[in-house]
Amino acid sequence: MTTQGGIHIDSRARFEILGAILLAMFLSALDQTIVGTALPRIVSDLKGNDLYVWVVTIYLLTSTVTGPIYGKISDLYGRRPMMMLGVGLFLVGSVLSGVSQEMWQLIAARGFQGLGAGAIFPISLAVIGDLFTPRERGKYQGLFGAVFGISALIGPFLGGFLTDNLSWHWVFFVNVPVGLVSLYIIWRLLPPIRHPEAVRSIDYLGSAVFALAIVPILIGLTNKQTGAWTDPFVGGLILLGLAFSAAFVWVESRASEPIVPLGLFRNRTFSASVIAVFLAAFGFFGAIIFVPRWFQVVYGSSATESGYQMFPLLIGLLSSSIASGYFISRTGKYKWLVVASMAVLSVGLLLMTNLRAETELPAIWLWMIIAGVGLGPTMAAFTIVVQNAVPTHQLGVATSDLTFFRQVGGTVGLAIAGTLFNNALTAEIPKQLAASGVPQPLIDQFGSGRIDNGQISAVGDLGAQIMASTPAPFRATVEPLIPNIVAGFHEAFSVAIANALWIGVGAGMVAVLVVLFFLPELPLRQHFGESPSSEALAALEPSLESPAPATSQRGRGPAAELRPGREQS
Repeated sequence: MTTQGGIHIDSRARFEILGAILLAMFLSALDQTIVGTALPRIVSDLKGNDLYVWVVTIYLLTSTVTGPIYGKISDLYGRRPMMMLGVGLFLVGSVLSGVSQEMWQLIAARGFQGLGAGAIFPISLAVIGDLFTPRERGKYQGLFGAVFGISALIGPFLGGFLTDNLSWHWVFFVNVPVGLVSLYIIWRLLPPIRHPEAVRSIDYLGSAVFALAIVPILIGLTNKQTGAWTDPFVGGLILLGLAFSAAFVWVESRASEPIVPLGLFRNRTFSASVIAVFLAAFGFFGAIIFVPRWFQVVYGSSATESGYQMFPLLIGLLSSSIASGYFISRTGKYKWLVVASMAVLSVGLLLMTNLRAETELPAIWLWMIIAGVGLGPTMAAFTIVVQNAVPTHQLGVATSDLTFFRQVGGTVGLAIAGTLFNNALTAEIPKQLAASGVPQPLIDQFGSGRIDNGQISAVGDLGAQIMASTPAPFRATVEPLIPNIVAGFHEAFSVAIANALWIGVGAGMVAVLVVLFFLPELPLRQHFGESPSSEALAALEPSLESPAPATSQRGRGPAAELRPGREQS
């Protein structure tokens, strides 16, 4: 029997809990990749083509907004009830999604799923913080990167297999047996954390204002994929969200138990880590969204095949995520590892900006491996760094905030990358058509709208799509030039994707500077209950976090929290 964070638990139980947590995270991660290949069949069966984007968007909204709230509540009342609630909501949402008969029912059920998923990822990382010391965590944090890599690899295949051989409903039902196993182990083995202190209040007002701030921003950024920044449903929603964000800061500065303690941002380690993961997400999300499109449009792969062609990126990510965790555990050092990984990520993305229609696959695979090697440590290292720098009673909220900023960073990065892509594609199509030998009068037909570019998806037989979108009087002129037109479109598409990846390069280099100059190298604690650092304790100033003094009845002052032998959540 060993003591972990003041909790008496034996080694076997620890690793059973770890397995259950990894299973729950696998379900949450798999759900983001398995649904994509089933969406065309779902949209066809439920006749909801005009609403299909909300099947993904609603899940993103509910899971992102609730993450920091779950993290804070788990700090107050323990991990087990919040983790069980998250997995339970996710499973109920999965069943409701599977039995949906209308598009609105599926969208509502997916939102319910997201309410559960919002708890699973941040609380899973916090549980690892409860079970293992910061020095030990590196060995296990790398496994979380592996979970995401495996889910990204098998998700498209499993989604296609279930849809083709059973029905799309089983894409959601498959979650139930695995989730029940995870739920049972968590209930049986994860110790209930009961605090003897007086009952603390939940920041209901802060939670409501937080949702009012984040939801418009996320919807606006999602709408940016098809709209302009000046569109009221893009820029207008973002401005509304920013206004509520200012109100949220004011509310949190006066809350006794804020869901996002503002004092955390006075901790240099926490602030530098949040900025770095926010920026690194620009490159990660850009690569996993835009590069598969190149495989589908230019190389002619199916959606499932394009997922497998991302395997080199996953190899790099998995290997470096696990290796970096072991390196941190063995040496206790992390700063230069993170600096190097951010630089390697930037180099990999920089190489990928050379993408062209004629680029050979081995070159693309090499570029993806390099980018993946840079990405891996960001999946494992920053969680260890942040958990080491904050007091134990803030471990959940700090971990969930880190996850939140990574997700929002990806959404912001995609909005900017989408703008760069669309602008570049519009500018490059006439240039590349001319370079491919297409006569200028025909190029003008594409620009004038006489040839309906809206019917050209570029996925599948592009030549046939162009012929179908061309009015009958022009088809005799267009048909002999189809190979030239296709070549020009493919080159323009490749240049546009390369252009979109530049935002990841720039963000990665800024992240290198942030880590280099602002992230301190703190010793990794090898025992529970120790003071994290003087700068972490500075984040606990009552004036910023709680009006209650350190010696109050709450018992949440640094001395009380870090006293050896206390039961900690």
